[in-house]
Amino acid sequence: MDFLDLHTHKTAQKTGVHSIQSLSLTTDIFLAMPKTKAISIGLHPWYATLDKLDLQMKYLGVLANQANVKLIGECGLDKLKGENIEHQIIILEKQIALAEKLGKPLILHCVKSFSELIGVKDRLSVKVPMIIHGFNKNEELGKQLIAKGFLLSFGAASLKENSGASKLMKQYDDFFLETDDSETSIEEIYQGAANLKKCSVDEMKAIIFANWKKLNLI
Repeated sequence: MDFLDLHTHKTAQKTGVHSIQSLSLTTDIFLAMPKTKAISIGLHPWYATLDKLDLQMKYLGVLANQANVKLIGECGLDKLKGENIEHQIIILEKQIALAEKLGKPLILHCVKSFSELIGVKDRLSVKVPMIIHGFNKNEELGKQLIAKGFLLSFGAASLKENSGASKLMKQYDDFFLETDDSETSIEEIYQGAANLKKCSVDEMKAIIFANWKKLNLI
């Protein structure tokens, strides 16, 4: 059974690792979209702009139909970078509508905007799974998000002792693991997760595989 990496920006695929490569919709992707490798694609809040939204959504709507596109995103909200939050919410809602139409999960970037993100989910009654990638905030916020129906993906931050990610991982099985842009390998992250859960790496693989299976990611 492979190590499963939900979210990575690395292009190389290692033997024994099955990863979903994250791409942002920019002009350099149109001619270089992989046709077989598992990917996610979306309008990242750092780069998406309201004035180009109609054109970008047109392209995204075509590309997202590819069978190898497993997730829509990363998309989301970020109060530290990108357009103002009102514009970011409009851009996010368009991608949510696309994900709902295609029945594909969303992978979400969220910085200092969790209350707004929860508000969007509640207001739109989003049915597709919404996964917050690289969760590294406190345990209380994580529990609030889980109670609201969000799924969490943990990366290298989960290896830090007493981090919110590590505390949540001890309590729940319904989560994902990822490398994002970290130099920490997915194998190391699995080993850390197995240590926290007091199980073997093979048992950890089985837990993550089951979670991917539930979302039809594999």
